[in-house]
Amino acid sequence: MAAAAPPPPPSDVPEPCMGPPETTPIGHPVFTRIRLATPLDVPFIHKLIHQMAVFEKLTHLFSATESSLASTLFLSPPFQSFTIFLLEISSSPIPPLLSTSPSFTPIEKTFNFDLPLDDPEKDAFSVHYGNDQVVIAGFVLFFPNYSTFLAKPGFYVEDLFVRECYRRKGFGKMLLSAVAKQAVKMGYGRVEWVVLDWNVNAIKFYEQMGAQVLPEWRICRLTGDSLQAYQNANV
Repeated sequence: MAAAAPPPPPSDVPEPCMGPPETTPIGHPVFTRIRLATPLDVPFIHKLIHQMAVFEKLTHLFSATESSLASTLFLSPPFQSFTIFLLEISSSPIPPLLSTSPSFTPIEKTFNFDLPLDDPEKDAFSVHYGNDQVVIAGFVLFFPNYSTFLAKPGFYVEDLFVRECYRRKGFGKMLLSAVAKQAVKMGYGRVEWVVLDWNVNAIKFYEQMGAQVLPEWRICRLTGDSLQAYQNANV
């Protein structure tokens, strides 16, 4: 009689998983929301514009005040005139708004970073929703213009700004994408803006988003005394 076959070797016992469950986010989640600005946001908008003027080395041209902003913005429904999207950021889920505009649904997105984001000016840019605190990280201001060649309206982006501690994280792309998405939704033909020629990082960023930089065009501007000289012009 043939000898019995030896018993099979014991199978390897899987080692216990010491890492977090797959459903647990690794790193530091950051919750973001793009919403329409309101008159209550004017103090934040003023501070953001001033920081942008400092970054662009144009503080000598900065004369806006909270009062002048409050008296010229928010005079028309969203997208019919000057419109501002604000970017809010929090380390925990952002509570829903009590009321929203029927023309725009806030955009929410969660990012995940290896390190926490350090904001030395957190308190100066904080908004409170009950017991929850969120921080305003940036904004984009835009308004309608018109293309006679396309026979379509479009959006002109006057300002796009993300505070320094939140740059190169994808937040600027999120803001500009929100404007472009709204333009498509409304059947508009294009979105335009200008960029300083020395800001090579911004130029590269815009080109990566699919924008064409048009070096053959120049900005022409009448302002200050040159504009006021036309007050009594014989037209």
